[in-house]
Amino acid sequence: MHSFKHLFFGMAVIASAGSIAAHGATLCVNSNGSDRCYNTISEAVTVAAPNDQINVGPGTYRESVLITKPLSLNGNNAIIDASGLSRGIFVNGMAAAKLAQVHISGFTVRKANFEGILIANASAVSVSDNVILDNNRSLAGVTCPGIEAFEPGEQNDCGEGIHLLGADHTIVTHNTVRGNSGGILLSDDTGPTHDNLVSFNNVMDNKFACGIVLASHVPATVAGSSVPPGVFHNTIFGNHSEHNGFEAGGGAGIGIFASIPGAASYGNVIVNNFLDRSGHPGIALHAHAPGQNLNDNMIVGNTISDNGADTADAATPGPTGINVFSVGPATGNIISGNSIQRETDDVVVNDPALVQVQFNNLLGRDVGVDNIGTGTVDAVWNWWGCSNGPESRRLCSATGGPNVIASPWLEVAAPVQANF
Repeated sequence: MHSFKHLFFGMAVIASAGSIAAHGATLCVNSNGSDRCYNTISEAVTVAAPNDQINVGPGTYRESVLITKPLSLNGNNAIIDASGLSRGIFVNGMAAAKLAQVHISGFTVRKANFEGILIANASAVSVSDNVILDNNRSLAGVTCPGIEAFEPGEQNDCGEGIHLLGADHTIVTHNTVRGNSGGILLSDDTGPTHDNLVSFNNVMDNKFACGIVLASHVPATVAGSSVPPGVFHNTIFGNHSEHNGFEAGGGAGIGIFASIPGAASYGNVIVNNFLDRSGHPGIALHAHAPGQNLNDNMIVGNTISDNGADTADAATPGPTGINVFSVGPATGNIISGNSIQRETDDVVVNDPALVQVQFNNLLGRDVGVDNIGTGTVDAVWNWWGCSNGPESRRLCSATGGPNVIASPWLEVAAPVQANF
């Protein structure tokens, strides 16, 4: 019997407005089960009531933690070692309808076969101040043996370090995500993934895929749809994505991708991130087939340098800061307020639709905007590295390709940092 391990605080009476607030119990876990604590996290999660708090003490816990109820899981120098197991932590809303308000903080999660942390079909979750290290251990080339059918789009990366899958209104913040196949993934295999915030994370040295990626995939059966549900209205803010996607397959610092006809990655905001030394461009937008929705994404205020070239059908002429590639018209995409340097091509566009590239600092000193497609690039009011604009190749970045409107231009650098 473990009922004595609940520390009930009961009900707190809030004087304001005469309201009464219910507080959950606080449970504890330590590695030897002393002081009336559980000795595994999973045991504490199983007995916890909704909205309980579980405090996990220092130590290494060799387990995979499944969460299907609202609760707070707080680690204090706690390591979840999921060696040989599917995941370190799995918040599974597919098994608990309308799962919401799960909070995970303070853990090192390592060595899982698939994701370090997976949030599936859940809402209002937070994942903060964790270290997600050396997961995706089952990856075998471009396959992930054993990954479940509800993740059809993750065969080539085992779901990456942190994965939001059919999640909404979730906050992923102040985590370090390092040494996985890829960093942070938002995808729609099991349902729409929307209105999430990914902020202030350090994502680095994830070798085989992007640092942060928003990808619309083939829907799983559980999605109940024949077309991808969509990845939309997500905000990627203030992250540091460094040295990702630098081995076979490769990846961008941040990617927004659509995979099959009907795939939809739209209305996302990529703002104030630092992106450098990725195997592919700092930011890449890809729509590889007709009938995909890659519209209305905002790329604003990012600092980008020293990244690689894109490949395959989305190939760029050389190392690139931002690449926009779409087979069909991808409309409403805005690239503004970014500083790009030490790239052969600062911005490459291959899109039948108009793309706005304005108020950026294009400092690569080679090609500032390279239009290799059939659409028009409105590239007025950029700083090209000197006051003479792209017409002067001596000190300025230049334009490449047809249909690039570059005049007028800025005669001083764009003020890309907020000044209140």
